Amino acid sequence: MKRRMLVAVAIAAAVLLPLSGCVSWFLPPTSRSTSTPTGEEVAADLKPYYSQVLSWKSCETGMQCSTAKAPLDWSNPGAGDIELALIRKTATGTRLGSLLVNPGGPGGSGYDFIRDSVDYATDARLQSSFDIVGFDPRGVNHSTPVTCYKDPAELDSYLYDIYPGVPGNDEWLAAANDTMKKFGERCLELTGPLLANVDTPSAARDLDMLRAALGDTTLNYLGYSYGTLLGQVYAELFPSKTGRLVLDGAVDPAASDFDGTATQAKGFESALKAFLTDCGSQKDCPFSGTVDQDLLDIRALLDNLDASPLRNADDGRQLGSAAMFTAIILPLYNADNWVYLRQLFTLVKQGDAAYAFQLADSYNGRNPDGSYADNQTEAFISINCLDAHGDGNVDEMRAEAAKLKLIAPVFGPQMSWGGTGCPNWPVPAKRDRVPIVAAGSADILVVGTTNDPATPYSWAQTVASTLENGHLITYTGEGHTAYNKSNSCVNDAVDDYFVKGTVPATDPQC
Repeated sequence: MKRRMLVAVAIAAAVLLPLSGCVSWFLPPTSRSTSTPTGEEVAADLKPYYSQVLSWKSCETGMQCSTAKAPLDWSNPGAGDIELALIRKTATGTRLGSLLVNPGGPGGSGYDFIRDSVDYATDARLQSSFDIVGFDPRGVNHSTPVTCYKDPAELDSYLYDIYPGVPGNDEWLAAANDTMKKFGERCLELTGPLLANVDTPSAARDLDMLRAALGDTTLNYLGYSYGTLLGQVYAELFPSKTGRLVLDGAVDPAASDFDGTATQAKGFESALKAFLTDCGSQKDCPFSGTVDQDLLDIRALLDNLDASPLRNADDGRQLGSAAMFTAIILPLYNADNWVYLRQLFTLVKQGDAAYAFQLADSYNGRNPDGSYADNQTEAFISINCLDAHGDGNVDEMRAEAAKLKLIAPVFGPQMSWGGTGCPNWPVPAKRDRVPIVAAGSADILVVGTTNDPATPYSWAQTVASTLENGHLITYTGEGHTAYNKSNSCVNDAVDDYFVKGTVPATDPQC
């Protein structure tokens, strides 16, 4: 979730904490330097995109890269083109087709995900059977990007400045609304017409075009977190083109802004309780009370940071509760990273803000020199605001903030006031939040983790039951997403589905 309290519908699945069914050709990977499009019939104005031949060149370390063209506006293909960046690791064994992977976000770079973490995204069995293809959706990073600043200090200000007043009072809300309005205007100034066309349905249309250009008659797709929403929208738009789709860490497409925020707030709070329970057994735990008392202490710490921010000795930035919240949730995603969370609380209690900023910067993609590694923040906001509706009603926001505080006393206050975001965006929303059935689709696997802090298990249950051909795989455990990072039960179910087309008769309860 980004700084200005937008609804955190999904966050990239690849939280690695950087602290320092189609049949295709069976030729050797090295001989496939160009694609063979399917040649399927489409409207005349779409044919140049669906029939384009992708040229692959060696890049990075042992991978291949290409660039595809897509229409800026799918409703008006003559309005101009944008570029979509692709990278792939070619199949190491008998090839079944391409497998497109989205890491989440929105705004996560699939290109970087596969380049840097292909073994985290997929296991050896999938890499043997498929070309693993990472792509940056429209507006993201290596594709034609959304741009919202020229000087990184502008983004620093947006992400880290502390508003005057008390969260939720008139002074604070006025500052929040003004900040978002100016940020949106800057995005429109620097991005132009693309800003109104980075919605998820447009990205799903890109996916279908990429499928055809790659030469696959149906889409094989692995989506994490927000990537599950993209997969659902694709299945709704192109049910007859669904091949084998896996949605891991599912997002409920029908959840309202408030319902989505409340569900996530409960999820993060549950993960925090699990962390505190574990912390009590660790020698370096900075807490010594009961879990309930420790929760009160963390809430008091966040309140104190609003009243008296800590200054970062390295660059003078001030640590308020919003930046601290960002620092907390990054290691909270994965139990393997809880050691960093213990260190974070220890240092902040000692008055040292440097490590908190290191974590928050890692989450926001900020480099030590103050530059930003990619445009994840700009893309996140731009895509979310095209996918969301809201009127910014102050009375409703205050009533919802009171409910969130009861639902999640620690994180509820941090996740309130989302209504100050998208209602001030300079282009209108495009997607309605409605259930997705995807009638007539192929079987779709939905993977849910029982204590996932970012995309709660209840969303996976809802998605699997709403999809006409959805099948739930439950992983009982901690962390955000489960495939290739939980146990063999989950991995085998997903791999068997992709490679053999096997669908579990019932939820295997992993």
